[in-house]
Amino acid sequence: MGKLILVVEDQEDNRIILRDLLTNSGFEVAEAVNGIDGVRMAEELLPDLILMDIQLPGIDGYEATRQIKANAILSSIPIIVVTSYALSGDDKKAYNAGCDDYVAKPFSPRKLLEKVRNFLN
Repeated sequence: MGKLILVVEDQEDNRIILRDLLTNSGFEVAEAVNGIDGVRMAEELLPDLILMDIQLPGIDGYEATRQIKANAILSSIPIIVVTSYALSGDDKKAYNAGCDDYVAKPFSPRKLLEKVRNFLN
């Protein structure tokens, strides 16, 4: 059984790309379409890693990351922000919210997989 990655992403096309990339690399994937479900699913599934979008309905990725990292049971789960919301300073906001790494869209699939594997090894 592969490691479980929770993808929190509201855009279906982006979820499909990430799902295909990750499942073809041997990972299991769970998906949430908003920040509230992302936090809830993190609590229920205890994934090995989370890929978090920033612009999400409900609560944004910054707040979802803060809530996950504030939970002692979840706080050690690595969170990689994967976002097209890549204005100057947004990476700092993501790190301040508690994310472990930051990837701007469009991303290199090879580089994203390398980051994922580095966190999971």
